[in-house]
Amino acid sequence: MASLSDLQTRLEALRATRAGGALKIREGEREVTFRSDSELAGAIADLERQIAALTTGRVHTVRIFSSKGV
Repeated sequence: MASLSDLQTRLEALRATRAGGALKIREGEREVTFRSDSELAGAIADLERQIAALTTGRVHTVRIFSSKGV
């Protein structure tokens, strides 16, 4: 899995590419071409989910309260 800083760098690059209206991104020697803006938006959303998973803690306890409504 990629590090948090690597994911954030990729996210910034994707957002800049989308803001510029381009569908191509080059990272070093790697080049990725997206077919549509929605595919690019999906890639951004995926990176945001990965970053959120790394930065938020997991829930260890779930408490359920109920009543009969009386």
